[in-house]
Amino acid sequence: MKFSRARQGRIFILRLEDGEIVHEMIERFAEEQSIRAAALIAVGGADAGSRLVVGPEEGRSTPISPMELLLDNAHEVAGTGTLFPDEEGHPLVHMHFALGRKNQTVTGCIRKGVKVWHILEVIVFELLDTSAHREADPVLGFKLLQPE
Repeated sequence: MKFSRARQGRIFILRLEDGEIVHEMIERFAEEQSIRAAALIAVGGADAGSRLVVGPEEGRSTPISPMELLLDNAHEVAGTGTLFPDEEGHPLVHMHFALGRKNQTVTGCIRKGVKVWHILEVIVFELLDTSAHREADPVLGFKLLQPE
């Protein structure tokens, strides 16, 4: 395990609007507000046409081949995630949503593009005094959190 400490900064309350792409809006907001790092929670709706990463095709094989799921209808959302800068200093969201419709739920990463269905509420908890960042891992193909 690797870890570091941070302290809490500002808290922002966002309402994303119909059709907006979740990770794009949060990353844009972070740049506009000079938010370097944050913890995120979200609740609301995801629209048809949203794309999720729902796991690797094979559990431990490399290279990793991610599976995608395309939502065919509106779903309820509960989500949590983080925001840290990449090697170039750009804010990068890593967020997972649990999405439900009727008696079925799917969980996945939103990085492929989740569209808001009417509204999505996001609380952004800014993290200060941290040098944590994301770096590309050539083996996994992900930008991994480096908490240093």
